[in-house]
Amino acid sequence: MTLNEIEKKVIDFLVNELEIEEDKIQGDARLKDDLGIDSLEIVDVVVLVDQEFGFKMKPEDFKQIKTFDDFCNFISEKLG
Repeated sequence: MTLNEIEKKVIDFLVNELEIEEDKIQGDARLKDDLGIDSLEIVDVVVLVDQEFGFKMKPEDFKQIKTFDDFCNFISEKLG
C-alpha cells in the first residue's frame, strides 16, 4: 500500500467517523492541537488501524506521533 493510499484511508476515517473538516487535515496538522483528536477518539483511531491496516497500535505508539504526516508515516513503516 502506498503512502498516498494510506493518507486517503486515514482522511476518510477522520472526516466520516470523527467529523473533522477535511480542509483542516494537512501534513503538518497536529492531531491533538489542530485536529482536536482527544484521548477517547484515539481509541477509535486504534480500532481503525486494526481494521483497515491489520496491525494493533499501542497507546505508547502515540508518544512519537504528533502530526498527520507522522501518523501516516508510522502506518507505512509498520506495513513495511
